Amino acid sequence: MATEPRPVPHPPPLTATEVSTTRNSLRFWQLMVAGSVAGSVEHMAMFPIDTVKTHMQARSSSCPIKTSLTVRQAVGSILKSNGPSALYRGIGAMGLGAGPAHAVYFSFYETCKKFLSRGNPNNASAHAVSGVCATIASDAVFTPMDMVKQRLQLSGGGGYNGVWDCVKRVLREEGFGAFYASYRTTVLMNAPFTAVHFVSYEAAKRALVEVSPGSVDDGRLIVHATAGAAAGALAASVTTPLDVVKTQLQCQGVSGCDRFKSGSIGDVFKTIVKKDGYRGLIRGWIPRMLFHAPAAAICWSTYEAGKTFFHEFNQS
Repeated sequence: MATEPRPVPHPPPLTATEVSTTRNSLRFWQLMVAGSVAGSVEHMAMFPIDTVKTHMQARSSSCPIKTSLTVRQAVGSILKSNGPSALYRGIGAMGLGAGPAHAVYFSFYETCKKFLSRGNPNNASAHAVSGVCATIASDAVFTPMDMVKQRLQLSGGGGYNGVWDCVKRVLREEGFGAFYASYRTTVLMNAPFTAVHFVSYEAAKRALVEVSPGSVDDGRLIVHATAGAAAGALAASVTTPLDVVKTQLQCQGVSGCDRFKSGSIGDVFKTIVKKDGYRGLIRGWIPRMLFHAPAAAICWSTYEAGKTFFHEFNQS
């Protein structure tokens, strides 16, 4: 009697772990390029919302910037005072800082994650520590241009005629230390932000892939965008008070806003609470979340697309 032919076994589809491993084995410079492009695309696309956030957070009871605490009125105030172009003031400084900073950010993250996780993709502590290391390094690169960007974003640009005029005047009038006045606050804000962000991103991505295994191949960018948006919104919501402190430190003395005797985070906290109450510490939280959710989605999907490109390039 003839027997039925046995079906030819097909290799099982790649798991999320195997796909991630093959795509993470890239050269250091390739990770830097992918990260640089991702960061630049993210910040350029979301820059108007970042401008609104800066206006709302720089405002205090003694600051003449008449920006309401509602997003709609904030946008209306900016457009009425300076026109649509005001939403993009300082974008040159962002362009100069975002690319290099994100190149450092993602390359440090991938390198540290590979070393600390030791092949375990579910090691949440490795993701968190790697994120903190990445943000300490990238903030050292980005903080000076972020300060310039925020000063230019305020009404009238604080009297500065562009990026280089701002750089020269700050150096001459306030010294080099002014560029890093908010560095401690930025690191203290971005360390928990990045830890929450990366742990949430890796967990959400893993959960989405497990729910829909086919997405590993067919919907990879959707998975990364969705996981990134969720992680960005969560991380932004818990770090807004420190972001307000950072903005006030970077914009002090611009357009009549408060100038602080020291760069102490505690002193700035007390000043904000004294003048504006505890609500002053959450100013701009709505545009901050509106910025970070889509920004993270754009950044992660662009970054992963870049990694895919380089992986296929290496295989060719």
